[in-house]
Amino acid sequence: MQTNPNNPYDEVFGNLSKIVEEIVRSMPEAEHARVIGYTIVTRQMPGEPGIFTGGTPDSEDDIPYEVQESDTHIFVTAAIPPEAKHAPYADIQPHAVRICVDDRETPVELEKAIDVIHSTYRVHRGVMDITLRKVPDYQ
Repeated sequence: MQTNPNNPYDEVFGNLSKIVEEIVRSMPEAEHARVIGYTIVTRQMPGEPGIFTGGTPDSEDDIPYEVQESDTHIFVTAAIPPEAKHAPYADIQPHAVRICVDDRETPVELEKAIDVIHSTYRVHRGVMDITLRKVPDYQ
């Protein structure tokens, strides 16, 4: 872990990482388990970032997801069903995203306009992470 001399929490986070790794290694069912990564958010402006769950799925075909928002981005995380036959993808539009898995589609309506060109998605180990850059509000 690279440390920043201006951040007094770097040493704490390094120690926390070692503690988490030791806990995982000590679990009896985690013989080959590893800590691949985690995120610690230390500062939060009032109301930002916020986590908004996708709510109860309208039908069994809906893909569960969560939405988190910052000043500049919207982050959508979806759980990809393990029985998917084809590669899942995200159809990113200026005011919505469609999470597509096989013949299933789950729309995510967005309150802010999205910069489609600078928005991306990634699927890894059954999780789809969608990073959407907001169009700046110019006043």
